[in-house]
Amino acid sequence: MRIDIWSDVVCPWCYIGKRRLEQALAESGEQPEITWHSFQLDPSATNDDPRGLAERLGEKFGRGREFGIQANEHVTGIAAEVGLEFHLDEAKSANTVDAHRVLHLARELAESGELPADTQGRLKERFLKAYFSDGLPVGDHATLTRLAVEVGLPEERVSEVLTGTAYEAEVADDQAQALAYGANGVPFFVIDEKYGVSGAQPVEVFQEAIRRANADRQPVTLITSPGSSDGDVCGPDGCPI
Repeated sequence: MRIDIWSDVVCPWCYIGKRRLEQALAESGEQPEITWHSFQLDPSATNDDPRGLAERLGEKFGRGREFGIQANEHVTGIAAEVGLEFHLDEAKSANTVDAHRVLHLARELAESGELPADTQGRLKERFLKAYFSDGLPVGDHATLTRLAVEVGLPEERVSEVLTGTAYEAEVADDQAQALAYGANGVPFFVIDEKYGVSGAQPVEVFQEAIRRANADRQPVTLITSPGSSDGDVCGPDGCPI
């Protein structure tokens, strides 16, 4: 089974959806190949915005800081239900394009066999935890480098990416692909290139998508008349008469 996931590292529902998918997979016994794709919720975000998340949310929706505080408390409670500990009062503004570029590097190193196959997934988890739980600036190059090295990426390769423009096209292509699928927001999951799940759906929804994908991959069951094998068929050597 293959699962492609579009998400951002500063998206709370992406982290919650990740945990719900993981629960569904654990209960199903599936161990799919998972690829993480880039999606920037706000490409115009900066790394030096001094406002806290509650203030930024309140201004974005035109409803004041108190609205932002309540929104943060609500999503923090839901995150706790899936075992996540959010500290959104410490979340720092970040442009996530560089985090996505490093995730593309992790994917390439894993696919080439230079690093373990789960490297990109582990790095995605580390970036999410850094932003939501640790209050780290995930737009900062030094922070991204340190976190990537923690997961096993070679420091020189990470620095190469961050000081240049590598994978910018791949980030843009990911975003375009998500829009082509009809995903205007994230998280967005595609199972076996056939079944899409939009948003941090309940575990049961992921279980149903997994069940359907599995059913599609089951071999065909032949139905024959009693005591017979195959019926009359035409093959490479002709047709029986």
